[in-house]
Amino acid sequence: MVDRTTFVEQVLNRISALQAENTAFFPAGLLPSYRMNPLVLGYHRPDTNVFFTAITVFVLQQVRSRLAPVFQKKIDDIVRAAVRHYPDFQNKDGLKTYNFYKTPRKGRPSGHFPNGRFLHRIEHFRLPDDADDTAMIYLTGNPSPDDLRWLKHKLTQHANLATRQVEDSYPEYVHLKAYSTWFGKNMPVEFDVSVLCNLLFCIYHYQLPLNEHDYDSLTFIRSVVEKGYYRTDPFRCSHSYPRAALILYHIAGFLAAFRPEPLEPIRPHLIRDAYELLAEDLPVLDRVIVSTSLLQLGEKPPRIDVAAIPTEEIQTYSFFIAGMLTASQNPLLNRMARSRLVRMDWTCEAHSLALLLEYVVYSESETRSE
Repeated sequence: MVDRTTFVEQVLNRISALQAENTAFFPAGLLPSYRMNPLVLGYHRPDTNVFFTAITVFVLQQVRSRLAPVFQKKIDDIVRAAVRHYPDFQNKDGLKTYNFYKTPRKGRPSGHFPNGRFLHRIEHFRLPDDADDTAMIYLTGNPSPDDLRWLKHKLTQHANLATRQVEDSYPEYVHLKAYSTWFGKNMPVEFDVSVLCNLLFCIYHYQLPLNEHDYDSLTFIRSVVEKGYYRTDPFRCSHSYPRAALILYHIAGFLAAFRPEPLEPIRPHLIRDAYELLAEDLPVLDRVIVSTSLLQLGEKPPRIDVAAIPTEEIQTYSFFIAGMLTASQNPLLNRMARSRLVRMDWTCEAHSLALLLEYVVYSESETRSE
């Protein structure tokens, strides 16, 4: 296995190098990511979005305090270069919500599904602002107290039953006043357990007062674990992260960081499920994030030699999967949304490297505690 210090240095240098590139697709500061559909021959496009930059910065910030000062400075430099792009993805009317893609401005069209031939021309595929990007940008940026209070109120306006009721979920959840993935008055309510974990991470991180929407969101998270839904039907539980390993990683990270009382009963469930997942034939990066989850929950999973993971596996790992039709109000289109033909996989080498770094940091901490 590679020396920890050497590995950390190599990873941060590579992320910094990727960020420093200035191309027609990715201005310096934004981390390169790509969208693809394995069922559509040759569909592989550079994807200019803020999401992968924000979630990579988030992972780096989470491990920063566990690293040497020289590496903390490197992370701070990466963060500074990233956050200066955030305003380009802010709500088109100046509100403090954020979009996956660059939002339209005077003289600049919407940046949805860029660098392709067709999708950016179709208004149907223009995405509304969403809770996932907004939470990540608030977590990695520097929101004011007024911004945080405003966001909390904004979330309640789009929660389930505020103006409409969730449809694409299990019947026992349709009366929960949990938060929705999407902003926008004409958007359907969508429950995504992973997005809820990111959003609640933000709310707990800034110690915002909890309300019925927070508690109902926690109820949803707890229930899909207790009933096993996130393993038997991950797409229905999390449209954007429809694999059990991805969902478990989000829940475990939130639970480990804040130990919210309503989720403590599912800690044994998550640990059991994680070990069962490791016994399956998982992609190696899925094994890494499941192992990270176990380490965060105080367990000691088998060690992984991350230095031996092929570069191709790192570059092609898909952490985020978007259903092209999940945001539609059309029932027929919603039913079609499960098809792999209308789903995109996103890849980001920098984020995959950050996940490996996260694993190494937590596994090293566990070794030192023995």
